[in-house]
Formats: sequence, C-alpha cells, structure tokens
Amino acid sequence: MERTALRRRLTWQVGTVTEVRAETATARTVVLDVPDWPGHLAGQHLDVRLTAPDGYRASRSYSIASAWTGTTIELTVEQVPEGEVSPYLVEVLKVGDPLEIRGPVGGWFVWKPEQEGPIQLIGGGSGVVPLMAMLRAHAAARSTTPARLLYSVRRPASVIYVPELKELAASEDVEITFAYTREAPAGETRPPARVDAELLNAVAFRPEDEPTTYVCGPTPFVETVADLLVAAGHDPARVRTERFGPTGGPR
Repeated sequence: MERTALRRRLTWQVGTVTEVRAETATARTVVLDVPDWPGHLAGQHLDVRLTAPDGYRASRSYSIASAWTGTTIELTVEQVPEGEVSPYLVEVLKVGDPLEIRGPVGGWFVWKPEQEGPIQLIGGGSGVVPLMAMLRAHAAARSTTPARLLYSVRRPASVIYVPELKELAASEDVEITFAYTREAPAGETRPPARVDAELLNAVAFRPEDEPTTYVCGPTPFVETVADLLVAAGHDPARVRTERFGPTGGPR
C-alpha cells in the first residue's frame, strides 16, 4: 500500500448513516459518515458487525462502492435470502443509526489512477459494486485511461446504479455493455445468455491491449470468466478476481 494510513492495524469503529437509497427491489446503498476513516482504494472492502440485544454478533464483508471522499463512504448491499446481516442493512437501517465497521481490507483487487494500460471490468450481479468504485475513482481522477465494463445481470430491473451508469457511458473513455441472462429489454439484439467467449471477444479489450482485468461476482461466474479470458490469451497475472462467498460478502 502506498498510503501509510492504509497500513495500520484494523480496529472496529462506528459510522453514522447519513443517507439510504434504493437501487433495486432487493439492493440498497447506505451512506456512512466515519470521522476516523483513513481512506481507501477503489476495489477494497470492509467488515460490518451487528450486535443483537442478547449480545449475539454477526459480521459480513461488503465492497466499498464509493471512491475515497474524505470521511464519507458508501456500501451497496444486495439482500441475501435468510441472511443474518443483509436484511437488516436493506430493510431496517435508517438515517441516524450507528453502524460498526472495520476496514479497509484488501490490496490486490484495487485500481489506482497511476496504473498503466486500459482497465477491463467484468461484474456479475452485485459484483458490480467494487467495479463501480473503480469507475467513480476513474471519473474523480479525470483519468483518460480507457475503461470498459461488462455487467452481467438477470434482467433490466436488477441493474444497480442505472442513472450513474448511463452518465458514465456518455464519457469518451468509458464503454459499458450489459449481458442479460434471464430477460432482455425490448430492442436488445442479443438474446438472454450468460457471458461466453463470443461476447468477451466482441466487447472486451484484447490480450494485445494489455489490460488489467477485474472480475467480481459469484464463484461460478468468476471462475468461468477467468478461464475464458486465459483461454483467449490474456496474461493470468493481469486477471484479478474477487469471489462472493455464500453470505454474499467478498472473499
């Protein structure tokens, strides 16, 4: 890590919810003010801990959705059926509530404005969250580094960050492609299907472009995409992956 602040010993601290907003029927963004936040890199995550009245504690990891903006951070959480933490964050947490967090965590799955070469982002479902942090950091830095996002999602209603993605797609340096797996919108020429070699060849940077590729999502999605990229000739050392565990937290 380049920032001394990011090399400290991680401790639990309390943030205050300043805003909540719905992204989809099952996903919500929580904005926190954390006075002692040391800053983070795009792609890192943090731990959230909840404590019940009887003392029982549950913690989960969530990707940070925001670029570093002082003491404010954003988390976008997809509700996990029968989950212990995500239902509270999506359905119960309100403005003014405290939330215990610990982070930032992670140093491999990150993007820095000074990196050389184009960036290819490939997300499945809520795996788009850390990739959005990278796109936000890219915009905040006014980077002219070419960036492409391939976002695999079940249906249009499941797309997170709709207005912002439209705005980012208008940039000359950012290209965004959606791959719908269950239901495609009217006018979509590609029928619903999973990400495959043909689609990657059509919309992703080629191996000779020497991109750094970030793949995030459920484990089967990540492994399939990473295998397709390597089979297409991409350098495995330039393919960075982050998988979602059973609880939805990044691993």
